Amino acid sequence: MNNKQFKYPDTAAFEYVTNALAARGVTYKDIADIAYQMQSNFIDDLDIKEVQKDTISVLHKREVLNNAMVGLELDRLATEGQLSEPLEAIIRNDAGVFGVDEGLALSIANIYGTIGVTNYGYIDRNKVGIIKKLDEDKNEHVSNTFIDDLIGAIASAVSAKIAHRYS
Repeated sequence: MNNKQFKYPDTAAFEYVTNALAARGVTYKDIADIAYQMQSNFIDDLDIKEVQKDTISVLHKREVLNNAMVGLELDRLATEGQLSEPLEAIIRNDAGVFGVDEGLALSIANIYGTIGVTNYGYIDRNKVGIIKKLDEDKNEHVSNTFIDDLIGAIASAVSAKIAHRYS
């Protein structure tokens, strides 16, 4: 049911996502570094400050926030052992055939079109920056199933936003 009195909590959603990322050691600058690495090969004199500003802008988009909140919350719940089986085991083990983590990520990456999706494919395959650290952290007590894909997707969307501006 659509409550006409409901006002979407944009600020609270942004704070939830950035705080959840920070709790896992990830800042918007880490995401911007990945986007910068992706686009600096194609754009002469790309300014990292511009990329950081674009990262914050992308992080404020509701589609990004919605998908990030769901994924980050599922990682948190899996880490705390709060999910029902077999979902708990699937997420904690980052089962290769699960694909829901990539599905959420692709929803973010696609915000700026197919270039975001192809960027995401590259980042997901090559595990750059903070994503590599999270992906390699196979700590049995922490679920990184969604966070690595979300970061890659946000960086992909930022990269695509920049590519659109300079094309």
